Amino acid sequence: MISNHLSLVEQHRQHTDSISERTAQFLASGGAIAQLPSPPRNPLPPKRSAKIDPETILKRRKPPITAAERKVLRKLAEAL
Repeated sequence: MISNHLSLVEQHRQHTDSISERTAQFLASGGAIAQLPSPPRNPLPPKRSAKIDPETILKRRKPPITAAERKVLRKLAEAL
């Protein structure tokens, strides 16, 4: 089977040749390639701040009224 991506491979061959040439120049000039341990796959999220912004608390939504409170309000409205 012929690969559909063969032309794409040929397009990028110039870049790969350039990278391998620059790598060879780096190693010839005394450079060294260090193989380091890979980072963890799922890094831990940053810790949450303990600071509580007072403005944020004021912007929070008030809890809805309960069924018992609705009954009381209806009785008060009927009494008027």
